[in-house]
Amino acid sequence: MEYITEKYEDTILVAEAFAKTLNKGDVVVLKGEMGAGKTIFTKGIAKALGIKDEVTSPTYAYMNDYDGKLYHYDCYRLSGGDDAEALGLTDYFYGNGICVIEWAENIADVLPDNVKVVKIEKLSENKRKITL
Repeated sequence: MEYITEKYEDTILVAEAFAKTLNKGDVVVLKGEMGAGKTIFTKGIAKALGIKDEVTSPTYAYMNDYDGKLYHYDCYRLSGGDDAEALGLTDYFYGNGICVIEWAENIADVLPDNVKVVKIEKLSENKRKITL
């Protein structure tokens, strides 16, 4: 499926609808350039899961845990799967929460086989193409 969003709120709505297709233990890979809207998409997933906390990019923490329901990763600064394993990040892939991973290509060698991929392309300042 492909969606064109014109504003922040549209991206949230697409993410909320996508979240309804997810099950506990799913791993979602978000692909897109810096500023494409990966964290905004994650906010929509969190909203659909009933998470009230503010969702922020875990750039320096590597992973934010939202009540064991959502694990939001930023693997931009990791150099490989060994780094993710050393930090214990891969342990969450097989739990009861949903893992949403930004910059997953940096840890591709340790990702589960059945990841769901979401591609977000920045078409203009506010316009995005989201492919599920």
